[in-house]
Amino acid sequence: MTRKLLLLVAFLSSFAVAQQPPVNSPLLGHLTGKWVLDGMIAGKNVTHDVDGEWVLDHHYVRIHEVSREKTDKHKPQYEALIMIGWNEESKQYACAWLDVYGGLSPLSIGIGTPKENEIPFVFKDEKGNVSLTNDFVYEPKRDTWEWRIDNIDNGTAKPFARVKLTRAGS
Repeated sequence: MTRKLLLLVAFLSSFAVAQQPPVNSPLLGHLTGKWVLDGMIAGKNVTHDVDGEWVLDHHYVRIHEVSREKTDKHKPQYEALIMIGWNEESKQYACAWLDVYGGLSPLSIGIGTPKENEIPFVFKDEKGNVSLTNDFVYEPKRDTWEWRIDNIDNGTAKPFARVKLTRAGS
């Protein structure tokens, strides 16, 4: 009897939550692969290795970013896992930015309404105020990305990072 009940529950639950089809986003697909990130973050020259890949049945692009700069304990000064997905209903991208600074909060989640070759993410604080923007801008002719990160202070954008991603080995 227990086995039949478990099979029935499993069968019925498959109808309760329908899986969305895999994401079809050529723009997001351009983030996949191995990259070298170079530029300025917080006034310092940096170089990071970045790896992007489709994960979870092609629903998200996972980006793993690791700085080449090391701490005194020989660990990367910076490391992040970034998950970007598409919401078909709202026609927006969502980004969860998790890094070595920790402190998961609403500020860790960005929403971006796509433009041609651009995903301008907006990150809001606990009160709903825009606290940070991160524009992902793709240059198709060069197959490169720019990330422009600005801190927003009383409605005024203050540049925090200007970096460029180029394909590793190119």
